[in-house]
Amino acid sequence: MICKKLKQLNANWSRVRRVMVALICLAAPAVLVADEIPSRVAVQAFVKAEDDRLNLLMRVPMDALVEAQFPLRGEIGYVIFSEATGAMESAANSEILPGVQLFEGDRFLQSPNLEAVRIAFPSDRSFVDYDSAMANIYSPPIPDAQDLYYRQGFLDIHATYSIDSSDSRFSVDARLGGLGLETTTILRYVLSDGSERTFSFVGNPGLVYMDPRWYQAVLNFVILGFDHILEGADHLLFLFCLLIPLRRISALIPVITSFTIAHSLTLIASALGWVPSSIWFPSLIETLIALSIVYMACENIIGVRQQHRWIMTFAFGLVHGFGFSFLLTESMQFAGSHLLMSLLAFNLGVELGQILVVLIAVPIVYLLFRFALPERAGVILLSAIVGHWAWHWMEERWVNLSAYEISLPTFGSEFLVGLLQWSALLILAAVMLWMMNLLFSRFSASTTERISGSEDSR
Repeated sequence: MICKKLKQLNANWSRVRRVMVALICLAAPAVLVADEIPSRVAVQAFVKAEDDRLNLLMRVPMDALVEAQFPLRGEIGYVIFSEATGAMESAANSEILPGVQLFEGDRFLQSPNLEAVRIAFPSDRSFVDYDSAMANIYSPPIPDAQDLYYRQGFLDIHATYSIDSSDSRFSVDARLGGLGLETTTILRYVLSDGSERTFSFVGNPGLVYMDPRWYQAVLNFVILGFDHILEGADHLLFLFCLLIPLRRISALIPVITSFTIAHSLTLIASALGWVPSSIWFPSLIETLIALSIVYMACENIIGVRQQHRWIMTFAFGLVHGFGFSFLLTESMQFAGSHLLMSLLAFNLGVELGQILVVLIAVPIVYLLFRFALPERAGVILLSAIVGHWAWHWMEERWVNLSAYEISLPTFGSEFLVGLLQWSALLILAAVMLWMMNLLFSRFSASTTERISGSEDSR
C-alpha cells in the first residue's frame, strides 16, 4: 500500500516538473525580448507647418528599434551605412511613425510621406534647432569606413503630412511609450514667426494641443486641477482633518474659504516666478505639508476652540499652494498662449475637487459619529490615525530635506528682488486676512441671529 502511494506521488511530481519546464520554455522568449528593450529612451522631435504640408523631424535611439534588422559587419556589429536604407525606412514606417498621430483641427492626418532617413552618431548635436536638424538629415551619407556600433547610434527621419493650411491648429497624440521602459519625448513646435514651443512628456500623454484654443486650455487645466486634488493624498488628509471636528457645511465655510484663498495666492505667486529657485525648496514645502496635517490632527486631539481655526488654515493654505504649483509649473507647457486662463482654470479644478471631497466626506463622517463612534473618542481616534500616518511622511521628507546643503542667500540684486516679491506676497496675505476677518465676523453674527430668532419663535 505504501509503495503504491509512493509511486503515485512520484508520478504526480513528474507531471508537475514537466509543466514547470514547459512554462519556463514559453516564458524564455518573453524574457529575452524584455532584455532587449532599453530602460530609458529619449526621443527628440520638431513639428513645423509650411504652406500645404506639416513637417515632422524625429531622432530616435537605434537601441529602441528592437525589430529593425540593420546590415552589420564584423563581430562587434558595425553598421554598413551604404546598405542600411531599407532597414531605416522599414524601422521608420513600422516602429516610429505609427506611434505619432498628428491632427489638423479635428482631422486625423493619415498616410505620412517618409521623405528622408539618416543614421547619426552619438556625438551629433544637429537637433539643437529645426534648421540644423533638417540640414543634417539631407547631408551626404556616412561612408562605410566609419565605425558605429548599431545600438549606439540615432535614426533621424523626416516625414511630411498633407494639410489644408499652415495657419491651422495642430495637436499630437504621441504613443511612443513602448520604445523603452521609460520613454521621454521632447517635442518642439516651431511657430510661423520662428519661435518654438517646447513640450516634454513621459510615456503616452494622450492628446496634446500644440497651439490650443482658450476653451481647450481651460478644460485641460480644470481636469488637471481636479485630478490633482483627488490624487494628492496629503491634501486630502489635510481636508479630512478639518472635517473631523466640524462636520457641518456652515462651520466648514470659513475654513474651506480661507484655505482656498490662501493656496490661490501662492499658486499665482509661483506662476509669476515669486518662489525660490533653490533645489531644496520643494522638499521643504513637502515637509511642511506633512507638518500641517500633524498639527491639525494634534489640534483635534487636544480639543482647541474652532471659532478661529480658519486663521491657521489660511497659514497652511499658503504652504499647500506652493505644493500645487510644482505640478502646475510642469504643466504650463500645455497652456499655449493662454497662461493666465490656464492658471485660473487649474485653480478652479482644485476647488471643484475640494467641493466634491467635502460633499462626500461630510455625510460619511456625520453618519459615522451618529451611529458608530462617540463624539470625543471618535475625534481623538480618527485624528490619531491621520496624524500617525502624516508623522511618518514628515519623517521621510525631513530626511530628504536634510540631504540638501542649505546656505544663506548672498546679498545682491537677486536677493533684493526676491525680498520685494515676498514682501508683496505677505502684504497681500495680510490684506486678505483682514478682509476675511470682517466677512466671517458678519457671517458668524448673522448665523447667531438666525439661531436666536428661531429659538424665540418657539
